[in-house]
Amino acid sequence: MARYGHKADRYLAPYKSQLFAEVSGTVLEIGPGAGANLRHLQQGKIVRWIGVEPNSFMNRHLVEEAGRLRLRIELLSGTADELPIRTASIDYAISTLVLCSVVDQRKALSELRRVLKPGGRLIFIEHVAAPAGTWLRRIQSALEPLWRRMGDGCYPNRETRAAIERSGLTVAHVEEFTAPLPVVRPHIAGYAIKSIPTH
Repeated sequence: MARYGHKADRYLAPYKSQLFAEVSGTVLEIGPGAGANLRHLQQGKIVRWIGVEPNSFMNRHLVEEAGRLRLRIELLSGTADELPIRTASIDYAISTLVLCSVVDQRKALSELRRVLKPGGRLIFIEHVAAPAGTWLRRIQSALEPLWRRMGDGCYPNRETRAAIERSGLTVAHVEEFTAPLPVVRPHIAGYAIKSIPTH
């Protein structure tokens, strides 16, 4: 997984560069893995980076990458569906290739909404289910049990875009693109905003 994260960065880098350009303040990344996203954060803008990672075997790789980039990080053990983060304390949340594998996607998105400040953004880059009725969608569904075992709980056929749109966050920008992968080709990249109360 540590090797794959940096290989995936080759085709995700243009989207990360665009979406991460304005990231600042208190930043939460769920499932940061080996730290493939750290190099895309604008050094000097980050006030505080917090990572919540359930896989302790990733920590060594993440700490090494942060050291290489001379970034100070705070790493917490936990899961996206029960974040050890104070309510309304996060300016930006980042999820890249993570919402496919969380145990409870609806709850994870609810937790992300909870910890974001009003006006805060969730930046996402995720693979999503192919359109219903297509051959690729049939392949994704047929391979799901094996794929989940091999991919650390990853669902190849999750309708993640629809889940984000139902989460209570406002999707302000989303772009669809095709990744150079055999089963999880359809991807989305964009951001959603937590609304600011009007009263």
